[in-house]
Amino acid sequence: MTYIGTFVRRNFEPLVLSIQVVVDLLVVVLACLTAWWLRERYVPIEAQKPLEIYREIFSITAAVCLVCFHWFGLYSPIKSLLNVEEYKAVAKSSVTSFFVVHALIVFMRGTTHEAVEGEWSYIFVQLHKAIDLEINPDNYSRITLILAFCLILLFTIVSRFASFKVIQGLHKRGIGNRNVFILGTGPTALRLQRKFLLVPTLGLNFVGFVDEDESKVGSMIERSRVLGTYGELEYLLGRYKIGDVFVALPEETEEKVMELVAELERLGVSYHVVPRFYHLMSYKVRIENLDSIPLIARPERRDSFVAGFAKRVLDIGISVGVLTIGGMFFAVSAFLIKRESPGPVFFRQVRVGKNGKTFNMFKFRTMHATDCGDAPAPTAENDPRVTRIGRFLRRYSLDELPNFLNVLSGDMSVVGPRPEMPFIVETYGAMDKERLRAKPGVTGLWQISYARQNAIHDNLDYDLYYIENQSLLLDLVIIALTSVAVMKGTGAY
Repeated sequence: MTYIGTFVRRNFEPLVLSIQVVVDLLVVVLACLTAWWLRERYVPIEAQKPLEIYREIFSITAAVCLVCFHWFGLYSPIKSLLNVEEYKAVAKSSVTSFFVVHALIVFMRGTTHEAVEGEWSYIFVQLHKAIDLEINPDNYSRITLILAFCLILLFTIVSRFASFKVIQGLHKRGIGNRNVFILGTGPTALRLQRKFLLVPTLGLNFVGFVDEDESKVGSMIERSRVLGTYGELEYLLGRYKIGDVFVALPEETEEKVMELVAELERLGVSYHVVPRFYHLMSYKVRIENLDSIPLIARPERRDSFVAGFAKRVLDIGISVGVLTIGGMFFAVSAFLIKRESPGPVFFRQVRVGKNGKTFNMFKFRTMHATDCGDAPAPTAENDPRVTRIGRFLRRYSLDELPNFLNVLSGDMSVVGPRPEMPFIVETYGAMDKERLRAKPGVTGLWQISYARQNAIHDNLDYDLYYIENQSLLLDLVIIALTSVAVMKGTGAY
């Protein structure tokens, strides 16, 4: 490996973050210039403003945007589930930057107050003069500035989406990946292993397990090998060039886990511990103290009327739009479904919604009428139960369009956990029942994830994340990502 290759491998994250800062700066500048160009293009010549007038404003805008991006965590190497938090942070940063820039324009304009030496305000006047801006609000266009921030939001989201895809592509090729192993071979360790294998774009190259039991060394657990024992940690870290260690031993005693953590501290390796009752940590919790004893508590849950009203308005607006614009598609699909195989156009099935309430969910029929029912969903592209038109509808998730009838009726929402059949809900444990806290959705985090081919009830993590973090902004992000997934044709079989 060349010197440059070694340098990139060892400093991949700092290099990526440095490049991202430069890209963000260029994107903000491009958005400002585009806003100026668009405004000047469509106004009379006598109303046009030269670019020089906006030099200071655009410079301040670029600086404030970068500071806000950093403030809202956009330069953190740790990414959220499907990067949804990053998209939300872009929106928050853009709005915050807009108000900060306008505040600076007001407070950094040239001062007209002259204070004589010795007057108490003299020092403040001199300080204000030192940072005066040569900005006259009467000279520049407010439309240009508003348009600039709208384009900053749009361009940055597109830029971040492209950046994520590039970084994911590099990780998929093994570039910038960190070698990791897991301490433990229990159920939690296996769950963690499946996540590593399912999502190669995390940038984590899973090399194997380490366990206390010597008899397991060399054996295969699913698709990975047990590399050694806890007593060989120092050797294994060097042998496999490990960058991160994951301690997946929630069933072990606290004393044992702390011993391993102390050893990892001594060896100077980065580590992460899966906590006991880790599903509890999926909730929004607060850490309290009873004297010196830390306590985990859940804040009181209250449904916000404003948030619920806004979500309902979004549901109705999108449903009416989809059903209106897609009217012709509905007619063509109905004709092709009836023409290819006898039976109804719509497939109705009882599903369980919010708080355990059952309802009839509508979908386009994609299988032969004799094969419809509560049988397992198709898992292969050539499943003989699926019709030709059904295969097309399922690939682009168009069979779900009649779900918007359920959204209009209030049984479903555009975004939420997918509703399950009653016989599956009957097998739910306490954690699974948390899914029923939210209204089921047409789309959700699971549908746009790498795990979308797995069964709905096998993806509790995605649903808990959504339920605990749901907001109008998160819904908009998921809807946008769903649109991309639909256009790519990454739906079900």
